[in-house]
Amino acid sequence: MATVTERHDSGTGADRPAGIPGQVPAGPPAPARAPARGGPTDRVRQPAALIRFLLGLAAIGLTVLLAEYAQATARGLDADVISGAGLVPHPVARVAGVLATAALLLVPAVSAGRRLLGRDRRRGRQQVTDGLLAAVLAYGVCVALNLWVDSSAPDSLLHALTHPLPDGPGRTEPVYGYLAPVLAFLTASGARDRHRPRMVLAVSGVAGLLTQYAGPLSLLLALLIGATVAHGTLYAVGVPDPRPRPEALMRSLRAVGLRPCTVTQDGPDRYLVRQDNGRPDLDVLLLDRQALVAALFQRVWRRLRLRTAPHPRVLRSLRTGLEHEALVSYAAVAAGVRTRKVAASAELGPDAALVAYEHVPGRTLDLLADEEVTDALLADAWTQFGLLQTREISHRALVPEAVLIAEDGAVHLVGLADGDIAASELVLQADTAQLLTTLALRAGAERAVRSAVAVLGSDPVGAALPLLQPIALARCTRTALKEQPELLDAIRAEVLRARPQAPVGPIRLERLRPRTLVAVVGGVVAGCLLLPPFFSSDDNPITTLVGADPGWMTLAVLAATASHLAATMGFVGFVPERLNLWHATLAQVAGSFVKIVSPGGVGGVALNTRFLQRSGIPTAQALSSVGVGQLLGLVLHLLQLGAFASLMNQNPGSEMNALPIVVGGLAGAAVLLSVVAAVAPARRWLVARLRPLTSEVLPRLLDLLRSPGRLAAGITGQLLVSLCLVACLYCCAHAVGAEPGFAAVAVVLLVGNAVGSAAPTPGGAGVTDGALSFGLVATAGMTEGSIAAVALYRLLTLLLPVLPGWAAFAWLQRRKAL
Repeated sequence: MATVTERHDSGTGADRPAGIPGQVPAGPPAPARAPARGGPTDRVRQPAALIRFLLGLAAIGLTVLLAEYAQATARGLDADVISGAGLVPHPVARVAGVLATAALLLVPAVSAGRRLLGRDRRRGRQQVTDGLLAAVLAYGVCVALNLWVDSSAPDSLLHALTHPLPDGPGRTEPVYGYLAPVLAFLTASGARDRHRPRMVLAVSGVAGLLTQYAGPLSLLLALLIGATVAHGTLYAVGVPDPRPRPEALMRSLRAVGLRPCTVTQDGPDRYLVRQDNGRPDLDVLLLDRQALVAALFQRVWRRLRLRTAPHPRVLRSLRTGLEHEALVSYAAVAAGVRTRKVAASAELGPDAALVAYEHVPGRTLDLLADEEVTDALLADAWTQFGLLQTREISHRALVPEAVLIAEDGAVHLVGLADGDIAASELVLQADTAQLLTTLALRAGAERAVRSAVAVLGSDPVGAALPLLQPIALARCTRTALKEQPELLDAIRAEVLRARPQAPVGPIRLERLRPRTLVAVVGGVVAGCLLLPPFFSSDDNPITTLVGADPGWMTLAVLAATASHLAATMGFVGFVPERLNLWHATLAQVAGSFVKIVSPGGVGGVALNTRFLQRSGIPTAQALSSVGVGQLLGLVLHLLQLGAFASLMNQNPGSEMNALPIVVGGLAGAAVLLSVVAAVAPARRWLVARLRPLTSEVLPRLLDLLRSPGRLAAGITGQLLVSLCLVACLYCCAHAVGAEPGFAAVAVVLLVGNAVGSAAPTPGGAGVTDGALSFGLVATAGMTEGSIAAVALYRLLTLLLPVLPGWAAFAWLQRRKAL
C-alpha cells in the first residue's frame, strides 16, 4: 500500500517526521515542486486505443469501398479540387508546398527534442520510441497499399484514388505518403493534441491539394492510416500509465484549499488522504477516462437493453461527470440522508479528475459478521433509503459496498455516482428491489421484507415486486444469487404475505433482447448476400409474383386461412376441459403474431399454455395438454413424411427416389439416439428432458383415451394443419407457373418446417425459406420459380397473418384471456 507524506510548517515550528520507509518528504506548499519519479514507468493498454484502432480500420475500409463503388462521386470530387487548385498560380502553389513539406518534417524533430530534453526524460524516451515505431509501421502500410493499388487492384480503384501528375508523366500516389508517418509519430508520442502540430498538418494537406500531388481520397487515406496505425501501436505496446501519482493528487487538493499531508492508496482508484491541523480525513475517488472507456460497450449495451440502466458516464465529459456526482451528493445531503459529504472536486488534466469526500470511518455491509446485521441496522438502512425515495433520488447501485456502517453504528448510503435526481417511478422501484435483495442476502428474506414494510409501508414494497427479477439487479447481486437460487422466490412470498394485492407478474425491462438483435443483424446480412443475385437474375421473384395466376393464388389464400381453423381443432381436441371455441380460434390466429418475435415453436407453446391457464385450467394440466399435442404432432409429422415419401417413390414420373432418403434419415436418428444412450452425461441429459414426458404428458394422454371423440378431433386437426400448409405451397407453386407433384411438395414442406423449427430465428426466418427453396429444386424439380413460390407461401403464412394476429392477441389480452 503506497503512502506519500508531505511536511508542512505549523505555527509551532514542529515538523512531521521524515525519512520513514515508503514515505516521500516534500517541501512546503509554496513554492511546490513535484518530486522526481523513480523506477520504470508502468505501461497499460488503454481500451480507448483499441476502439480507435477498430474504428480507423472501418473508416479505411469504407473509404476504399467509396472509391470503388462511388467512382463518379470520387472522380467528380477530385475534378472539383483540381479545378479549384488551378485558380492558384502554379509558382505560388509550389513555394507553399515546399515550405509546408519542410515544416511537416521539422515538426517530429521539434517534438522529439522537447520530450528528450524535458523534465521527465525517461517518459520522453518512451514516447519518442513509440512514435518512431508507429511512423515506420505507417510508412510501411502506405507503401504496401500503394503497391497493391498500382499492381493488383482494379483499374477503377486506381483511377478513383489518383490523377495525372501536373508537371510530368505518371500519376499521383494512391496514399499521400508524407502525412501518414508524421501523423502516426505525433499521435503515438502524444504531441498531436498541441495546436501547432495540428496546424502544420492541416497546412501540409492543403498544400498537397493545391500542388495537385494529392487527391481528396488519397489525403483522407493518409490521415486515417496514420491515426489508425498509431492507435494500434499504442494498444500493442501499451502507454505509460496516465493516472496521476499521489504527489499530483496532493498538489491538486492544495490548489482547492485543502491541507493534505499523507496519501494512502486504498484501492485501484481510491485514496485515503489525511490532513494536518486537525482537519477531517478525506476519501478521494479518482475518475479515470480510460477506466470509463473500458466499460463503454457494457454500459452502452445495458443502457440500450434495459429501461432502468444508468446513462453511460463515458458519454459525458469529466467536468460534467464531476458536476453530476457532486449534485447528486448535495441533493442527498439536503434530503437528510447520511452519506459522505463532498469536500472538493478538481480536474487532473484531460483524462482524469478527482472527487474528495469527508472520510467516514466504518465498514461496509459485506464486511460485517452475521450477528452484527441487527434489526436496528436494517431499519436504519431503510430509513435512509426512504429519505432518498421521498426526494425522488435514485441510487442505482445499492450493493453491499454502498451500505456503510459507521463506527457509531449509523448507516450511510455511499456511492451515488450513478444516481439521478427526479428519477422515474420505475427506477425508484428498481432501487427498492435491489436493496431488498442486498439485505436479504445478509439477513434473510423474512427479516429484510419485515424491516422494509415497517419503515416504508407495504404499498411501496409491493409495488417493487414486478422488478424483483435478476436482470434488474446488479451483476454482483446476480452472482451472489447463484448460491441462493430460491431467495427471490422467498422474497416474493414474504412481500405477498405482507401485501396480498401486490402485482405478481414481472414487467418487461428489456428494450432490446440479444436474440432479437442477432436475428435482425443476421437477416440484414443474409439479405445483403442473398437478395442481389436473385433480383439481378432472370428468375426474378418479384416479376414472377406480379404475373402469378389469380385462381391458384385464391386457392392458396383459402388453404392458409383453413390452416388456422384446423389448428384450433387440433388444439381443442387434446384438452379434456371445455373451452370457448371462438377464443381458442383467436388464440391460434394470435400465434401468427407471436411466432414473429420468438424462435421455432416456442412462442406458440407459451401462448397456448397461457390461454389454458386463463381459461381456468391448472398450470400442470395446461402444460401436459400442450405437451400431448406436441408429442402427437411429432408422431403424425413423421408418419405423413413417410407416407408422402412412399407416394413419391411409387410415382413413375418422379425424378428422385425419396423413400431411401427418409429411411436413411430415420436410421441416422436411431444411430444418434443409440450413441446418446451409450454416453452417461448425454444419457442423463436426455432422461432429464424426457422426465416431464413420462410424469405429465403420458398421464394426460391416458385421460384423453377416455374421450375418443376429442382425441379423434385433435388428431384430425393436426393432420389437416399439415395438409392445408402443403396445399398452400402447392397452389403457390402452380400460381407461378410450375407444376410439381403434391407428394413432392408435401415432402419438401414437412422437411423444411422441421429444419426451420430448430432455427433460433423468429418464424424460422432464413432457414425455412432456404430449405423450402432448395427442396423444391432438388425434390420437386422446380428449376424456375422456386424462390417466387416460397416467397408467396411465406407471405401468406408468415407475414400477412401478423396484423390480424396482433389484433387477436390484443383483443384476448383485453378480455383477460391471455
